[in-house]
Amino acid sequence: MLDTVPLQSRFLEHADHYARWSGLGIGMVAAQQLVTMRSGDITTPLVFAITAFGLCAVGGVLLGDALTLRPQEAVRTASLAPRLVRDQVPPRMAPLLVLQATSLVALLVIGAATASSGPGRAGGAGRVLTVTCGGMPTPLGPWPGLYYSGPMFAALAVATPVCVWALRRIAHGPGDDQQRHTRAWAITGAWGLLVSSQLLLVVLMIFVALTDGACAGPPGVVTIVAICPLGLLSLFTFGWSLVTVAAPRAVDDHADDGSFDDE
Repeated sequence: MLDTVPLQSRFLEHADHYARWSGLGIGMVAAQQLVTMRSGDITTPLVFAITAFGLCAVGGVLLGDALTLRPQEAVRTASLAPRLVRDQVPPRMAPLLVLQATSLVALLVIGAATASSGPGRAGGAGRVLTVTCGGMPTPLGPWPGLYYSGPMFAALAVATPVCVWALRRIAHGPGDDQQRHTRAWAITGAWGLLVSSQLLLVVLMIFVALTDGACAGPPGVVTIVAICPLGLLSLFTFGWSLVTVAAPRAVDDHADDGSFDDE
């Protein structure tokens, strides 16, 4: 029997998968190109590479969501209870991602407030943390000052409101519960990729700076002990977010917790 389903319709049925995977693929290629670019230090290419990867992942998921076919129901029904964004996102992981985003912003603000250019760094303000070591000012770096945190702030400022808007559109738009849930998890995962990868890089920068020599002192040791759990948490959420973007239904367990009611 000949396949009577138009090729265009069959493509659109899986367009969200293609877009999500393409976003991840393009992000990996872009990150590879950026991390090898010529620069005065190794940190700048890493910042641009991780930021580009996260933005490509977010863009791919948003494109896939825009291309997702909505179910054509003969009779449309509506629930009397209003749909809320928090009912669509992962109940356990979303609070962790929000906590990480808050921690990331806090670390970037602290880094920007405490950073300096360091000796011989004309035009590169915000690269290092200057401390007094043996009576002499000593630069510790790389430090997440404005020189490095600028692209991160910009990426968060662009991606976060767009993802929130997309989640609100999903919550109040057409589609069944399963479809809305899957789309919301994919967007949450993409935003989580951006947040967790950036937080992991910031934690790594602070760790390297404060363990470079013996000039950080007790405050440096306390800071390292405080941020290491954030780094471990970022590793976990990065892996979860990557799997969620690639296959959101693989980690979607709402059917087991009974959190949704039939409309």
